[in-house]
Amino acid sequence: MKKLLLLLIIQALSVSLFAQINTDRVMSIGRNALYFEDYVLSIQYFNQVIKSKPWLAEPYFYRAVAKISLDDFKGAEDDCTACLERNPFLAQAYYARGIARQSQENYDGAIADYTKGLEFRQEDRQMMVNRAVAYIQKKDYKGAEAAFEELMKAHPRYSMSYLSRGAMYLEEGDTTKALADYNKAIGMDPYYAPAYGNRAILYYQMHQLDSALVDLNEAIHLDPRESGYFINRGLVRYQQNNLRGAMADYDQVVSMDRDNLIARFNRGLLRFQVGDNNRAIEDFDVVISLEPDNYMAYYNRALLRYETGDYPGSVADFDVVLDEYPNFLPGYYSRGEAKKKMNDIAGAEKDFWTAYNKEQQMKKDRAAGKLTASADDDTASQETGDSQEENTREQSDRNISKFNRLVVYDKEEERKSKYQSEVRGRVQDKNVRVDIEPQFILTYYEQPDPVKKLVYYDKTVEDYNSRMVLKRKLIITNQEAALTEDQVAEHFASINEYSAYIAAHPDAVDAYFGRALDYMLVQDFDEALKDFDRVLELDPDFVMAYFNRAVVRYKQLEYELSQEQPDYNEDLNLSNATINLRTGKTQGLNTGKLSTNDPASARLKDTRRAYEYEMVTRDYDIVIQKAPDFVFAYFNRGNLRCAQRDFRAAIQDYSTAIEHDPEFADAYFNRGLARLSLGDARNGIADLSKAGELGIINAYSIIKRMTSR
Repeated sequence: MKKLLLLLIIQALSVSLFAQINTDRVMSIGRNALYFEDYVLSIQYFNQVIKSKPWLAEPYFYRAVAKISLDDFKGAEDDCTACLERNPFLAQAYYARGIARQSQENYDGAIADYTKGLEFRQEDRQMMVNRAVAYIQKKDYKGAEAAFEELMKAHPRYSMSYLSRGAMYLEEGDTTKALADYNKAIGMDPYYAPAYGNRAILYYQMHQLDSALVDLNEAIHLDPRESGYFINRGLVRYQQNNLRGAMADYDQVVSMDRDNLIARFNRGLLRFQVGDNNRAIEDFDVVISLEPDNYMAYYNRALLRYETGDYPGSVADFDVVLDEYPNFLPGYYSRGEAKKKMNDIAGAEKDFWTAYNKEQQMKKDRAAGKLTASADDDTASQETGDSQEENTREQSDRNISKFNRLVVYDKEEERKSKYQSEVRGRVQDKNVRVDIEPQFILTYYEQPDPVKKLVYYDKTVEDYNSRMVLKRKLIITNQEAALTEDQVAEHFASINEYSAYIAAHPDAVDAYFGRALDYMLVQDFDEALKDFDRVLELDPDFVMAYFNRAVVRYKQLEYELSQEQPDYNEDLNLSNATINLRTGKTQGLNTGKLSTNDPASARLKDTRRAYEYEMVTRDYDIVIQKAPDFVFAYFNRGNLRCAQRDFRAAIQDYSTAIEHDPEFADAYFNRGLARLSLGDARNGIADLSKAGELGIINAYSIIKRMTSR
């Protein structure tokens, strides 16, 4: 979904020429914020444009895209409708409204929007895919099959068509056709992990556990950060009586996400089975703390507390379960046993007779046809079926008699996962393309990564922080975080405060620097650059100002080039650079795709682009000259050279960064990709291995891709 939204932005419409220059500027800043995924901030900018020029269609469209990214689907639908009322010929608006409606389960409305959008953009692949999926979601399989036939005719090499249709066949119960489509999809694109994950589910349902395990192993090799593959492999291994292997998979999930409920619950059950009772209790403690109404966890913990001699704790947990399930007979018998251990003989006998009388009454009622088995009175599992079904339950299944079954994803969630990849982009072909680690920036906020837990340090930054001249502590990161609504307000207020201070102290270097950071965070790059320029006029040795000025110039260039892309339906990636590991090409900043066929205009843009690259490079050169130990300048300059396809120079920069910091994981990762792009597989894979060792887990999936050819 995120990639599609970015692609929508790439094809964004220009603001009407008659709009006032201030409106143009606010729209431009809003698009900057939207492109860099600062959705809350972008909405505020578009609100200003709508208030000033309510007849414009474009700001409603952009605001809708931001709302979709924030899961405000109703608001997005309303904005798209407002956009189309003002201009009914915008294919992008039909596309965005289709996504919003589909997300609200208004499948007929979504199909109508995609169909209308296809009138303006015939054979648009993504609208065709989404329309087919919408037919599946409304259970109109004939309509879906016809939609897939149109899609496959228009795009015969698009593997996701087969993957999605295979999921549809599986939903219909036609495993033969589903398997054929999954095989076709994998044959066309053998590096797409969800294809193996989906086929593994099919094999599991067909009781072909060995084949399911092989596919899950491959999915994990290709995407080792997806916890769902480990959870499913744990289930397969459990069915194969490989408890040690299943336990290892759940351990891995918990190490990646300590609050994963399924992994915690299932690991608790496995620990219970092998007699690791105290650690099993710890797992159920976590489950209960995260999901206080998980009565299965309470019951298992009650049994475990009984086994470990904690009889009062056991009785307390049984009380919780029986309050919710007053007809769950095993609960009374078990609580009675715990009370016996506490010498509460009267309480134990009361529980025994309560259970006995309820059981006799239930037998009479069933014999009279007055009662059928329900979720709270089952004393044993009533289902029939194969062993796999008998020892698993869906996460939403609240039948307390299934307390000792491993949890699997709900069928509905499983179904969604089969189609969600349609709106998340893909690996297009056998030419493996991967993103380099992004550039570093000096900022206040960082996006947490549950897997890549690296901390970056630089003495220059720490020394500046120790002076406490800014309102917040600066950090160096390449995982920027979008602003919250409160943070947006804080930084606008901070800009006003700095402006007032600068008016009284026109030579206050730190005030200009602080305001430049605020402008940068609210995506007003033009004003940020003006302030960085002023900082360097006042203090030509201000290393961090050179560094962030280079970063902001690069961001501005990245955004401007994204607007030159002619077709938002292409598989574009506008991060710092995307390297093709087979051919050595890059895509992204330096695609060379222009929105005009005029050779003179193209030459002018190429000249301007070369000049802007040179300006960014000069700033990094100055940082390196003035602070040769500032490793992030070498790294960012290496990224810039990757974008220019100068991989040898990039490798030199990454190598220098590594010389200064031998544990610089990101530099190893990017150097590895640069080396692979030049055909140096041995050294490239060695670098990726080191990057993985230092914490960039994604390196292992790339190694797998490169060594499995």
